[in-house]
Amino acid sequence: MNVSVLSGGVGGAKFVRALVETLGGEQVTAIVNIGDDVEVLGMRVSPDLDSVLYALAGLHDDERGWGRANETWHALETVSALGGEDWFRLGDRDLGLHLVRTQALRGGEPLSSVTARIVEALGVTATLLPASDDSLRTIVETPAGAFDFQEWFVARGHRDEVDDVRYEGDAAPAPGVLAALDETDLLLIAPSNPYVSIGPILAVSEIRDALAARRVPCVAVSPLIAGRAVKGPADRMLRRLAGGTSPRHVASCYAGLIDALVIDGADAPADLDVDVIVTQTLMTDPGSRRRVAEAALAVPV
Repeated sequence: MNVSVLSGGVGGAKFVRALVETLGGEQVTAIVNIGDDVEVLGMRVSPDLDSVLYALAGLHDDERGWGRANETWHALETVSALGGEDWFRLGDRDLGLHLVRTQALRGGEPLSSVTARIVEALGVTATLLPASDDSLRTIVETPAGAFDFQEWFVARGHRDEVDDVRYEGDAAPAPGVLAALDETDLLLIAPSNPYVSIGPILAVSEIRDALAARRVPCVAVSPLIAGRAVKGPADRMLRRLAGGTSPRHVASCYAGLIDALVIDGADAPADLDVDVIVTQTLMTDPGSRRRVAEAALAVPV
């Protein structure tokens, strides 16, 4: 079975890893959010692409929850000592990837191409595609003003409540994205924040249209357990923007785009217009990751 999965954030990276561990990398295409990409110290950083890449390459720091394992911070310490921009945590090993990516982009190579080269160099067998090679930015509207995603999320610690989320940029799908969506046996949406991780992908109109016109089932995995986010502000955002944190509220974010929703047993599946698959969705080890992947893959194709 070949699957294509929309992914963003830490939960998305875990789910893509679960799919690869269950199916094998050759059967998995991850279409990844770029709405929270940011320029730091002159370098292009693609946090969601990198999270998936590190997870699949066995380089992810599982204890910290982001970045590379066995990281050191000497470069950032020097930046701080010199009064430079140090609000975004970049480790020494992580910097190498950003330097290679930035040099390639400045030389005219598209993001999808340089991503493919890095994926191959790190021995990852799954296909990783940025949602677009074009500029696409997530803007968060709050009572304190409008902020680029990383400014709100990292610099301000996502303390501001969110009134709205919008996406800036006239972005087309990256090469390979529409073909992956058209040729897949099953479409999946990872347990990612619907607004800031999956929303930017669906803001690419041709990607949203492809899901709406799907010929195969599309299954989303809820990012909430007992109405709470495992990590990050997804529950706060759903409560404020969707009116609640039940499975019905999660499903409403993907109205017309999904056929089933995987939820945790701690959540009540009342009043849904899509099929519901109940399992334990917390992914902490290979066994629990496989359980979630198998639940999502259980829909007949």
